[in-house]
Parts: sequence; C-alpha cells; structure tokens
Amino acid sequence: MFSPRALKSASSLMCRGFFTGQMCRQGKAPDMAEGNTFLLVSNVRNRLREIVGASTNWKDHQQALAERASLSQNLAKSQDELPAKTMKDSAIEAHLPLGTQPALREKYLNYHNSVRFGRILEDLDSLAVLICYSHTWNKELKRSPLSIVTALVDKIDMRKNIIYPDCDIKFTGHVTWVGKTSIEAKMHMSQYHDGAYTDVLDATFVMVARDPENKRAAFINPLKLESPEEEAIFQQGEINKMRRVELSTASLLKVAPTAEERTLVHSLFLNTLDTRTVSFRSRVLPPNSMWMEDAKMKGLEICHPQERNIFNRIFGGFLMRKAYELGRANACAFAGCRPTVVAVDDILFRKPVEIGSLLLLSSQVCYTEGMYVQVRVHSEVLDPLTQQHNTTNVFHFTFRLEKDVPAVVPQSYGESMLYLDGKRHFDGTMRNHC
Repeated sequence: MFSPRALKSASSLMCRGFFTGQMCRQGKAPDMAEGNTFLLVSNVRNRLREIVGASTNWKDHQQALAERASLSQNLAKSQDELPAKTMKDSAIEAHLPLGTQPALREKYLNYHNSVRFGRILEDLDSLAVLICYSHTWNKELKRSPLSIVTALVDKIDMRKNIIYPDCDIKFTGHVTWVGKTSIEAKMHMSQYHDGAYTDVLDATFVMVARDPENKRAAFINPLKLESPEEEAIFQQGEINKMRRVELSTASLLKVAPTAEERTLVHSLFLNTLDTRTVSFRSRVLPPNSMWMEDAKMKGLEICHPQERNIFNRIFGGFLMRKAYELGRANACAFAGCRPTVVAVDDILFRKPVEIGSLLLLSSQVCYTEGMYVQVRVHSEVLDPLTQQHNTTNVFHFTFRLEKDVPAVVPQSYGESMLYLDGKRHFDGTMRNHC
C-alpha cells in the first residue's frame, strides 16, 4: 500500500521529473527519442491536426474527416493486440512564452492585468488530448485511427492565486492511468517568476477513445509501470475511478439526501419562515442573505466553425472557457467584489456540441461559506427547428472572494438539491486543499 501523501504528490512530481530531473542531471533538455516531447502551446492544435489528418480549412476539414472512415481497418480488435506504453512515452512539455514573446499577451490578458483563466482551460484541454495521442501513437501509421475526446475534467486545483501576464508558463503532463478504452492524463502548470518556476495548478482529465467516425469505443494501449512511483500514480488513478463511480451512485438525481443533509435542508427552511404567520408558504429572507433565484446569470453562444475541434465539433476547451467566464461573472455580481478561482471539478461532457448549435449557458450560485462561492454552470443546446433542449455539460467552479459573502438560500426542493450538491463539491474541494 502507498501512503496518502505518496498517492497525492507522486504524479505531480513525475510530471516535472520527466523533464526537470533530467535537465538537472544532464544540464540540458532530455533527448526527445526517450519519449519526451517539447513544443509551444501554439503548436499543440497543429500537431493534433497532423495526427488525425484534419485541415485548417473549413471545406477541406469536412472532406478529411469523411475520409477517416477508412481508418477503421487499423483499429485493434482487442487491447492484447496493442503494445504496452510507458508513462514516459506520453510525457509532454509545452511552453507558453508570455514573457519572451509579448505578442502573445493580448490573447491571454484580462482587464485586471492578469491571465485569462479561460484561455488556460483551452490550453489544458488541447494538451490532454495530445498527451493521450502520444500514448496511443503508432509510428507505422500516417494518421491515427482513434478519435480521442474529453469525457471528464476530474479536478483542477490551483496552487497559486496570481498568474502573471508577462512571465513564461510551462505545462508538463503524461498519462497516469488507462482502462480498455479510457485514459487519465495529469498535467502540471508552473510559471517563471523571480528567477525560478513556481507551481500554479495541477489538472486531471479523463479522455475516451472512439473509432474514426466517433460512433463506438476503441481499444487503447495498456500502460507499463516501471517504478514504485509509477505504481503509486496508477493506484491513484484506480482510486479516482472508484470515487467517480461512488459519486455517481450517490448523486442527488438518483437517491435521496443523507439524514444529515435532510436536517440541513429543514433547518434552512425553518430559518426562512415568517414567525408572524402560521404558514408554510410565507417565507422571509434572513439578514445578509440572497434567494437562490436571484443569484443566477445566463448567456447564449452561437457555435461558429471557428470554434471547432479536430473532429468537426465544438472544441471542449471553448465550452469550458465560456462556462468559466459566465460563472466568474456570476460570482462577481453576487459578491460585489473580484473572485479568484480555487478549483474546477467534475466537468462531465455528456454530449458533443455540433457546429451551428445555439448554446444556452445558465450559471447559479448554489452554495456559499465565508469568503467562498460555489458556482454551477449548466449548458444545453437548443435546436431552433424542433425546439428541443439537450444538456451537454455541467461545470462546477469554486471561487474565493475578498470578503465574506452573503448566504445563498434555497426556496424550492429543487433549489435545496442544488444547494446540497454545491456543498458536496465545495467540501470535496476543501478536503483536497487541506
């Protein structure tokens, strides 16, 4: 068995160790032939297009994807047919030279003279896909027959509140766990400031492999573990998988709240009763509080081809950026001061978003505690011809404010479930940051 400390820190250390450890020993960057890949963030999506044979031209892009159907013959019939890969085979280091290339800053700069975190989410999503393609890459093939897409953002934990807009950023990452058709990739982000790189965030993404037409699951290479540290990392991946299953089983959309949660909901209800009447309907807002109904914000996006991914659907990083920016605006308007992101977790990609869709985003402050706000953003697509709505994503963000914030109070049973769900996510985030 591995200690909790080893399980929590091993992957972050490995992400950096595949690169910085070798550079310290050798005095230079490690040889790319050893499995490590170095590139600029701006080249990540170009590399992905090369791997799958996608085009930057809208018309050519559609034709190239139509031709991918013929690649099905290169898919493995079982995982046993595929060679095992090591964690080093998927290790990637990507640089975002905001300090040395000032022309890049405009895209990433916000009006607080910091870095737009939504842009970082886009970069993390692209990098996670490339890491997984590096794990499954077959040198004998010109194009990969796999369609690797984001299934879940398990967790993004911030280690630093400030991201400087004029200092270079470094991303490192590698595959940490594989199933038969799914892959977990961990990434670490650091920034060069005052003569050294300092930790900014750690991220865990779960990807799934599909056939060339993205219609059914496809097998991926197994993972070969080469050290006790890698065994600890893989063990953490197994724990993460079991935790996700347990959370799904205990979802408030499936089962009733716990006894403790039911007591909390009833206490919230009692605190809002009008003592002057004997009525369940007469409700009074407690001091320094806001009804949940009044803590919402909505947005609409028309999904243009410019935001497509390499598979001709809307880029998952774009969805995350738009959801984050709406959630942050919601937290800011609710609290009346500037929020700082603490964590992003449990972003489930339920359905792909097609080009031309109307994307409806709804943000809700669902839980508050002290200086913290938990925000849930729900996204759905609307078909204007059929008027059908389909949920595509649910996003969860934890923000810290500059002062204590009002308590958010539910009125209906549905709002109470949102409140409890927000509390569950907030409590999970705080446990990880202890």
